[in-house]
Amino acid sequence: MKNLSFLLLILIFTFSAFAQNLTSPNGNLSLNFKLNDSGEAVYQLSYKGKAVIKESKMGFEIKDQPDLKKGFKIIDTKTDAKDESWNPVWGEVKTIRNNYKELAVTLEQKGDKLTRKIMIRFRLFDDGLGFRYEFPVQDQLKYFTVNEEKTEFNLSGDHKTFWIPGDYDSQEYAYNTTKFSEIAASKSLYFNPNSDKIPFAENAVQTPLMMKTADGLYLNFHEAALINYPAMYMMVDRQSLKMISHLCPNALGSAAFLQTPEKTPWRTILVSDKAADILASKTILNLNEPSKYADTSFIKPQKFVGVWWGMHVNTESWNYADVNNVKIDETDWKSLKPNGRHGANTANVKRYIDFAAKNGIQGILVEGWNIGWEDWYGQWKENVFDFVTPYPDFDVKELQKYAAAKGVKLIMHHETSASASNYERRLDEAFRFMKQYGYDSVKTGYVGRIIPRGEHHESQTMVNHYLHVVKTAEKYKISVDSHESVHLTGLHRTFPNWIAAEAARGNEYNAWSEGNPPEHETILPFTRLMGGPMDYTPGIFEIKRSHYQPNQKEQVHTTLAKQLALYVTLYSPLQMAADLPENYEKRMDAFQFIKDVAVDWDDTKILEAEPGDYLTIARKAKGKNEWFIGAITDENSRTATASLDFLDAGKQYVATIYADGKDADWEKNPMVYQINSYLVDNKTVLKLALASGGGAAVSIKSAKPNDLTKFKKY
Repeated sequence: MKNLSFLLLILIFTFSAFAQNLTSPNGNLSLNFKLNDSGEAVYQLSYKGKAVIKESKMGFEIKDQPDLKKGFKIIDTKTDAKDESWNPVWGEVKTIRNNYKELAVTLEQKGDKLTRKIMIRFRLFDDGLGFRYEFPVQDQLKYFTVNEEKTEFNLSGDHKTFWIPGDYDSQEYAYNTTKFSEIAASKSLYFNPNSDKIPFAENAVQTPLMMKTADGLYLNFHEAALINYPAMYMMVDRQSLKMISHLCPNALGSAAFLQTPEKTPWRTILVSDKAADILASKTILNLNEPSKYADTSFIKPQKFVGVWWGMHVNTESWNYADVNNVKIDETDWKSLKPNGRHGANTANVKRYIDFAAKNGIQGILVEGWNIGWEDWYGQWKENVFDFVTPYPDFDVKELQKYAAAKGVKLIMHHETSASASNYERRLDEAFRFMKQYGYDSVKTGYVGRIIPRGEHHESQTMVNHYLHVVKTAEKYKISVDSHESVHLTGLHRTFPNWIAAEAARGNEYNAWSEGNPPEHETILPFTRLMGGPMDYTPGIFEIKRSHYQPNQKEQVHTTLAKQLALYVTLYSPLQMAADLPENYEKRMDAFQFIKDVAVDWDDTKILEAEPGDYLTIARKAKGKNEWFIGAITDENSRTATASLDFLDAGKQYVATIYADGKDADWEKNPMVYQINSYLVDNKTVLKLALASGGGAAVSIKSAKPNDLTKFKKY
């Protein structure tokens, strides 16, 4: 009996303290989990036998309770595996493989008067790791407040890092590229550059976060399935080369209010020795749950034009009258004198509808249609918009009829001025108004300081708000494109009417600021777009602001051909032809690519990629034997190589190449381009010359009999 008892004690000790190991399906990645001598949870991740995340601790700081960080014992472990395929409602590929191995470790923490349990669930894919914390139902951890999550990411070296600062209220920054040890403390300049009181995570960076190691590994850090929890930032310890998770605080200064059973979002680490594999990864999507909707037929990927760019280049205005301090519920808007520049007037909107109908563009966005823009932006103004009252010069009934007769769908715009509380009060009325007048999609906006006061764009309260809007929209068969919202985390799998978001520095910055550097669009796919599609608003054909005001120096940091390529390289099922109709009408030969390019895809091939330098992507249109290629570069000219071995063998195709013209340069000569068509097949290798800040776009369609004599071989 003594020997049996001793053996039992040995087994218990082994079970509770020794390492648990997990290997990815292809064997490249390996996870090690254990408890150290203090009973702290520790994980370590290796790629091909080399540590990429060294031993890193896990846990939580809990308000009014002992922290969940040490004194743990392992009381249960379970393993699982899955290899299945599923089809997204829309996306970059028709079918996604979900192949992983799983380890679930249940920990118990016992004190004098407190016993608490927590499970850590790991899923290891061929291209990365996802893990989350799960809190089962328990009396002593029923309702609790998380002050901070303390997940560590202990790096293996001083990696090259693509980062933006930890602003709780904006992701709209150009990216910095430095060594990890050179990441600088920063302050927000977004909402009020003259204030030092803007809440901001000093020494923190935002996710998705991209890195490259000295020996050529690519690492990407983010989160998946962000629900009922604040967004995660990374606190930077430069000396020890370590990151620690940091959660966006709420108005009370804590992070999250939780009730068991509950689970956190997944923390994700993607790893590969090929940059293209990072972009091709579907791990973040696979960590989200399947669609919650029985009917998704109302969700329509589409291209659209809009009454929008004119406001940014200052030829039109959002506001109807040039007055201040007007109140929406106390003003006779018909008595106000119009400023003569209001873009959302009936005649102008009809002009956009005509252009869209003529060119096969499905939608038209109209901003500035509703009362309130005279004094909409400021410090915490609550009831700025009512979302149902148009300006006197916007005939909502007439435009509904006109658009319907032309086969074009109007897209609603709801700028909330960051007053989430006002928007929620009016949400059902606003959506009923949309359906009454034929709107099936809405672009939401959250510019300004959040109301409820003290909340932030990425706090738990606002994370729940954005999802509340999406879920409510689904009841009305409406799709949502959110701007100034939280970063995306793959939730478009679960809620596919969340069809796009901004949540990064978009093309609009090129109109009125120092702009986005040419490298910006080569970094975005490795950062912001890892979580989901971005409404970047490409397609600007008049590159320089001096076209509108001779004294203006701002411009888009791009060539015209690169603007075409962005429709392929920056994925979104909702793509805007962002420029003014008259600018397209002067260059209809180049606009043909925007008309032709798809927005929903059966297949995607990452042909070549290097974050911050270049990117070449090929995509196959949904339900068609048509391919489109986009190639872009940073400020350096280079030649992109695109092998067409993905084409069907034995078939001839016509490749139409929209390329930078001779002597093109993003700064000196951005609008010269050339268009040529050639016969190609699956043995063709395209060599695409990209100018400084330039790009190339290619459409590939099956050759018709007369094409065989019309075009020469490439």
